[in-house]
Amino acid sequence: MAMSNARKLVLIFAGLFLAFVLVLFIGALVLYFYIEPGEPSVAYNSVLVVRVSGELPDYIAESPLPIGFPSRIYDGGRQSLADLLWQLKKAKADRRIGAVLLEVENLDIGWAKADEIRDAIADFRQSGKPIYAYLTYGANAEYYVASACERVYVAPVGDLFINGLAANVIFLRGALDKLGIYPDFYQIGKYKNAPDQLTRREMSEAQREVINSLLDNQLARYINNVAAARKLAPETVRELIDQAPLQAKRAEDAGLIDGVAYRDAVELELKRRLGYKPTEKLRTIKAAQYNRVAPESLGLNEGEKIAVIYASGPIGPGRSNSSPFGPQSVGSETMVREINEARDDQSVRAIVVRIDSPGGTVYDSDLIWHALEGAKEKKPVVISMSDVAASGGYYIAAGANAIVAQPSTITGSIGVFAGKPVFKGLYDWTGVNSEWILRGRYAGLFRETEPFTPDERAKFEEIVRHYYYDEFVPKVAQGRRRDPEYIDSVGQGRVWDGAQARERGLVDEFGGLDRAIEIAKKLANIPADKGVKRVVKPAPRSVFEQLFGNDAMSEEDARVQAALATLPANVRKMLQTVRLFERVRRGELMALMPFELRIE
Repeated sequence: MAMSNARKLVLIFAGLFLAFVLVLFIGALVLYFYIEPGEPSVAYNSVLVVRVSGELPDYIAESPLPIGFPSRIYDGGRQSLADLLWQLKKAKADRRIGAVLLEVENLDIGWAKADEIRDAIADFRQSGKPIYAYLTYGANAEYYVASACERVYVAPVGDLFINGLAANVIFLRGALDKLGIYPDFYQIGKYKNAPDQLTRREMSEAQREVINSLLDNQLARYINNVAAARKLAPETVRELIDQAPLQAKRAEDAGLIDGVAYRDAVELELKRRLGYKPTEKLRTIKAAQYNRVAPESLGLNEGEKIAVIYASGPIGPGRSNSSPFGPQSVGSETMVREINEARDDQSVRAIVVRIDSPGGTVYDSDLIWHALEGAKEKKPVVISMSDVAASGGYYIAAGANAIVAQPSTITGSIGVFAGKPVFKGLYDWTGVNSEWILRGRYAGLFRETEPFTPDERAKFEEIVRHYYYDEFVPKVAQGRRRDPEYIDSVGQGRVWDGAQARERGLVDEFGGLDRAIEIAKKLANIPADKGVKRVVKPAPRSVFEQLFGNDAMSEEDARVQAALATLPANVRKMLQTVRLFERVRRGELMALMPFELRIE
């Protein structure tokens, strides 16, 4: 039956109306999430309340889209270390802020970030303003951060699980054997134990030596720093750790905390401390609102420009991901572009690269190293190491004018490995038959059905040795102004903490990002009494780039990340390790530190 003209007109107008409504709806969302409201009104003598929790990646490129809207759920969503440190800097300079209350909970950070937060707390305390920490309960990291505050309170039902430190390593060789998968790998360096998770069933003596060394050093720093903050003898703190978990009242009696109280009682204490009248309500402002106070309005972040380029996550090809969604990654394409732009921008006086990376592919690490070498010819380049800057992460740092790290940073791991998984046993078990027809002496080098032949292994090992002895070691030696033989002696894949690395000439100074910027400022001959403005790279993408760009996370990747997020941590780690097979099976050489080396 033919449609009447009147019905056609009704459908056309209805479609146009729906399209108009849709455009208005999208426009309203864009306006709400993209156009930030103005600075909030901050009452005099307010208390800034900051939640310190989660992974605290070094930097998150804020998304103006509704998906995640991190700038609007700062206190409840994923936040960055950079945002947290800026909150304390601003509060120190802001006369309207009378005190800071840190709510410390569920931290999942490394010890270098914990030290950087403690440094920021110490800097804030120079203002003379009180800064309190409140915990419902706390483990090692939570208490370590909180102990830097002037006063520490724990809820009456809370406990301190400061039981000491532990490092866990999972080995997959037994599971691979059951599946009929043989890991055929080759590594350079006595301590380059990244492949051990795949090739061994238990910890090697070399890996055990490294982990014991790191645990001893970190526990000593933990005890000494807590003892100094709480005015206790180190021996007393060690004894308390051996008695933990500690109930809140026991922790108070021992001098680890200042009070056992619920949150409302802590607010009453702050009212008395700040001189409020008994009838007055405590004026507070949450970090979500205070985040909209521009540093420039307080006389901060102004002056000569210094580019701060973030390199967070494994190193690989393509574009970096610094968004709030999915795991962060360092893409050589993004890094080279940002480094070159900072190099060529005459208004940028120096470059600081902030690294939080366990390494990655050798090829992409070398591209980033080369870009930094070119930038160094025009202006100073300074490296700021976060929790981890190891293997490929150290490779890209080695040539800088100066390297700054925390004593607890994990670095070094100068070494390389490569190989392939052999699936023949799995194929035989499942009845799969794979046949190859080859042309060329080494055409079958990366067949997944056969281990390396003696001839193939000789060729393969030649490639790996070339990278370590002719590329990695000489470039580190050149950058650190040392003999290659010396670098080889402290290399060998050995992981060091920042204190050990400084003793061996792999790191220049202790400190965080602020210290690295100070050094860059000095190298750029910027007068000490002049301020600097941080130009953060990669810059956040605009709303239109996020809507219509071609580098957003794919729907498939989003589903994978959502599925991984529901799994237990150890299962996630194993699956992420298995995904590495997709890289090494193509013959890519890896400069990667031991998998998931965490001290908790």
